[in-house]
Amino acid sequence: MKEKQQQNWQRLEAVIRWANMSTNYFARHIGLIRGENLYQIKRGNNGISLNLADRIVSTYPQINKLWLLTGEGDMFVSSTSLAPQIPCYDADVESSIRNLDELTVDTHLVLPDLVDCDLAMRYMGHAMEPQTPTGTVVLLKKSDVNAMIPGQEYVIVGRKIVTLRTVRTAENAKQLRLVAADRERFDEMVIAKSDIQAVYAVRGKLIINN
Repeated sequence: MKEKQQQNWQRLEAVIRWANMSTNYFARHIGLIRGENLYQIKRGNNGISLNLADRIVSTYPQINKLWLLTGEGDMFVSSTSLAPQIPCYDADVESSIRNLDELTVDTHLVLPDLVDCDLAMRYMGHAMEPQTPTGTVVLLKKSDVNAMIPGQEYVIVGRKIVTLRTVRTAENAKQLRLVAADRERFDEMVIAKSDIQAVYAVRGKLIINN
């Protein structure tokens, strides 16, 4: 029985490590109020309940529920059908995203670890180098102006500009600062929230090394 309890924790720990989180953060991420439930499994006092397995699989559908509960099979669901196909446009995001409806999808990306993404486009600018090199495929999720998180990268579609920048707060609550990674060559911009027509959060990047 003790060996079985250890195996329960080993499987759970493998998922936590794969998610690259601490035990407490993982617990909150899957909807638990605190991490004590997981530590009880680590101590061998509890097994992996069906409710816990459902929470994990709901958050990470690529995890094999049967394996999580019993150890049978592989950690990951073998089929890639659970992963969404992300439409990818071989076009510059800053010059083309405003006319997205007129573009043709060039290919679809299947990325099992990225389940919350709407589209992918190339970034051909230079302002975000070196953290986002020219030619990077940026993976985007349509967002809302009021849901933006300061310090994160977004594609901002304004009335007069379209740009990929890091968003920062401004002294005026009705404005946002748009900051380049290369501050020596590119000035900071300020935009009124009312001038923003669309926002896309950068959810991931595929950096092409030539």
